Amino acid sequence: MVDLQTQMKHVVAAAAVEQIQDGMILGLGSGSTAALMIEALGKKLASGSLNDIVGVTTSFQGEVMAAELGIPLLSLNAVDQIDLAIDGADEVDPSFNLIKGGGACHVQEKLVASKAKRFVVVVDSTKLVDRLNMNFLLPVEVLPSAWKQVKNYLHELGGESDLRMAEKKAGPVVTDQGNLVLDVSFPEGISDPKNLELRINNIPGVLENGLFVDLTDEVLVGEVVGEVAGVRSLKRI
Repeated sequence: MVDLQTQMKHVVAAAAVEQIQDGMILGLGSGSTAALMIEALGKKLASGSLNDIVGVTTSFQGEVMAAELGIPLLSLNAVDQIDLAIDGADEVDPSFNLIKGGGACHVQEKLVASKAKRFVVVVDSTKLVDRLNMNFLLPVEVLPSAWKQVKNYLHELGGESDLRMAEKKAGPVVTDQGNLVLDVSFPEGISDPKNLELRINNIPGVLENGLFVDLTDEVLVGEVVGEVAGVRSLKRI
């Protein structure tokens, strides 16, 4: 039997695919919910209910999935604009600010989201929070030669950080860009995401951090009401 959280992910992924129209250039996100969306998209293309779709992926994981499902792909450099980007998030605050990067793909994810006419986030209800970084660490991608220096700068900003370590190999996680990830915790959470995003990105040696500010147009939330999984749409006013 499928657990309730998985049911929420399935229904919200299906709802996101309903927004896709023929002829679109799509940003294909990363993570478990985005993977379900890519799978549903592949089925619609195979059945002929969607046509002339081209994807731009945010991770090697998404590239492999799309290739296996027969979804045509272009590189980010090959497109001038993306019609619709669909991606998950690790946390969403009431102002639609996000923390992303649980899968260490936030650099490419932010590039794709910033190039999209519309950016739709798909999450289950457990990802909605009052304040970012109270429960989920903030990922910061750093050059391998600079991680200790960046760690010290983050400490000066009030954040405690550790290198993200790999689970099934010795050593740290290495991103698709060949860099390392520092996971950062601020004791009181993040009250000013926009300012902090800029301050962290100005640290020498930082490539990008997982704060997504002023990018999200809509959040599709999978939630369970009376043991039935459904979808709630939250749109920026």
